[in-house]
Amino acid sequence: MKKSFNRRKFIKNASLGSMAALLGAEIVYALPEGYTPLALQQNQDPGKLFGKHKEMRVLNDLPWNIEAQAHLLDDAVTPAANMFIRNNGLIPEEINPETWTLTIKGESVTQEKTYSLETLKSQFPTHTYQLVLECGGNGRSEYYPPAKGNQWTIGAVSCASWTGIRLRDILRDVGVNEDAVYIGYYGADTHLSRDPDKNPISRGIPMNKAMEDQTLLAFAMNGEDIPVAHGHPLRLIASGFPASASGKWIHTLSIRNKVHDGEKMAPPSYSVPCEPVEPGTEVPNEAMCIIENMPVKSLITYPKSGALIGAGQPLSIRGHAWAGAKKVQTVDYSIDFGATWKSCSLQEPVNPFAWQRFEATISFPEKGYYEVWAKATDSDGISQPMLTPGWNPKGYLNNACHRIAIKIS
Repeated sequence: MKKSFNRRKFIKNASLGSMAALLGAEIVYALPEGYTPLALQQNQDPGKLFGKHKEMRVLNDLPWNIEAQAHLLDDAVTPAANMFIRNNGLIPEEINPETWTLTIKGESVTQEKTYSLETLKSQFPTHTYQLVLECGGNGRSEYYPPAKGNQWTIGAVSCASWTGIRLRDILRDVGVNEDAVYIGYYGADTHLSRDPDKNPISRGIPMNKAMEDQTLLAFAMNGEDIPVAHGHPLRLIASGFPASASGKWIHTLSIRNKVHDGEKMAPPSYSVPCEPVEPGTEVPNEAMCIIENMPVKSLITYPKSGALIGAGQPLSIRGHAWAGAKKVQTVDYSIDFGATWKSCSLQEPVNPFAWQRFEATISFPEKGYYEVWAKATDSDGISQPMLTPGWNPKGYLNNACHRIAIKIS
């Protein structure tokens, strides 16, 4: 019979990227010097506003940034209630799907054209895929020296079922010139200042990413209209890239003959040093490169960290692994801090860019405290690091092994 033991605090030695854990503790993450999470200025309940699970963690609400805990992500298809929210601006206050339009324009479009939402739904083939979205800063809280920004732990990731039209179908309908290299998006969210001349975010994707089967202009999530907090009535889905590339509330796409230069496209936003740097280094913007494909990663979603089981009882674990544009080849687990590893069973992805379920049954040699670590390896043979990977000023791309605490008594 599994139950939770009394929790004290996990003390995290961030400089080593490891877990010096006391019995039954919770992780304490280092925060940047002088960092204080934004006050919940709106004083509103995300459960009531967005239908979020009561155990979701609010990082701030101006703009809204909310993450899941690992055990909330156990479903093969992430329910809306357990999906993270990452916003840069204010959620649109007035949305009317009946009058919503999408305009395609830019230097490299053959003809500027505007489509109604109904036209998109009725005149182009629809497709449904399970697609991982992960914030580029997921795991930022583990970096040392600390990096500025939302201090995500492990819950800024999801794999919902998205329905929409392929972006390439509408690009072919409009016509794209040979010099096109990038797609930039514009959404209806409002800058925090409420200045209508400022965009909170306007990122994009290269043309080769835009032409992939699974890159969608989505209008449904998990078989229903996309929730407002997640981009209703139309959003871009570019799985495998940082989720910031999957713009919400899309009303305009710009076909560019250069890398898009919208808000948060320029370094240091969503960029890492082009070459490895010493932790704490100030990196000039010209030495930063835009993040594209996300790295291999895994998450133990069952049991919840802190499980207590009886001596001699086997423990079943499960979770998900994903690898950006690649496939996960293997997942292994360790109960001795990485000294030895054993294989998990691993399911095939239901489609490219979906996460893959892994499972294992663990026997423990004796009573006491253990940590279960998970390590995924992608189809190119690249594995997750056991420690926090190469430091970068914005704390992006942390794919260190996830681990949970277990007590055998």
